[in-house]
Amino acid sequence: MAITRRRLTNERVTKIPASGIRRFFDMVSGVEGSISLGVGEPDFVTPDRFREAAMRSIKEGRTKYTSNYGIVELREAIADHTERRRGIRYDPKNEILVTVGVSEAVDLALRATLDEGDEVILADPSYVAYVPGIILAGGVPVPVATEEAHDFRLRPEDVERAITPRTRAILLGFPNNPTGAVLEASDVAGIARLAREHDLLVYSDEIYDRLVYGAGHRSILGEPGMKDRTIYLAGFSKSYAMTGWRVGYTCAPPAVVEQMMKIHQYTVMCVPTAAQYAAVEALHSGEPEVQRMVAEYDRRRKVMWQRFNAMGLACFEPRGAFYCFPRVSGTGLGDEEFAARLFTEERVVVVPGSAFGARGTGHVRACYATALNKIEEACDRIERFVKRLH
Repeated sequence: MAITRRRLTNERVTKIPASGIRRFFDMVSGVEGSISLGVGEPDFVTPDRFREAAMRSIKEGRTKYTSNYGIVELREAIADHTERRRGIRYDPKNEILVTVGVSEAVDLALRATLDEGDEVILADPSYVAYVPGIILAGGVPVPVATEEAHDFRLRPEDVERAITPRTRAILLGFPNNPTGAVLEASDVAGIARLAREHDLLVYSDEIYDRLVYGAGHRSILGEPGMKDRTIYLAGFSKSYAMTGWRVGYTCAPPAVVEQMMKIHQYTVMCVPTAAQYAAVEALHSGEPEVQRMVAEYDRRRKVMWQRFNAMGLACFEPRGAFYCFPRVSGTGLGDEEFAARLFTEERVVVVPGSAFGARGTGHVRACYATALNKIEEACDRIERFVKRLH
């Protein structure tokens, strides 16, 4: 009798597509003369003082496991930093968990709080890891379309229409990747009101909180009664040019942090020790570096945004993060074909907007966290490519 073999892999994981960002990132490897506007990574080297702090910790022999929650010095620095920036004080002992980048923090938050079938409302388009993370945690993603006419904001009236008896949480990723959108005060207040009225959790991924141009970042933590129902997610990768160090953190009610810590404990144990000491130094002395880098991103942002509009790729003005999200549908190509042909013909990497959700279809994401001369050259090549299509 023939035996039918069981599948080798988990069905839930099999159904999740690989990251559209990494696919285009891998294209650049070994291709001479290519320019990548694909991966959201600062071109700045991690500042000297941060690197020196890490090396000093190694030389002094601080190379063993740390607490699962992270070293005390870092948790205390995070508590002080969050109080300065948000006006909210967290207890370093049981309300802060240091994670392997904010990506792990998002994953832990979802797995620690969602039961099978719980619905999570999120913006469409949004960061590529959100929907897979919700699915892997047993939840059901409920994307809410954001509109270019409204600057890709997640508006309370749209969120309210998506709420059902199964809704467990709202996931906020603002400033937004891939659009560069930021929320207005009325958006934040309205979403907080809905969370209170419907007894919802809010996952607030604020990794780009310092990268805001022409306006201040508005955190939902500042709204009345939101500390007890918000899982605040942040990190060092973007603002401090520390992508490869993989240090993030979450601030949340003790009951949530405890459950997140258990998953963290059984999977990664702790964040690499030297990286944690680098992060401490970043919080203690890094503010001038942050301001320097933000000013440079702002200069690059204006150049890229203006160039896209000048070449006929309509692009709303991004106010946060470090991405432009131009519309390419007017070229007659879909976003996937546009990105593929642009790389083949001009050696410029952008990411198809559809990688970030259905609402991203017809757009591409271009990152301006690279040198200005490379941005200018990439825009020259994109303009040449667009002209050939007409």
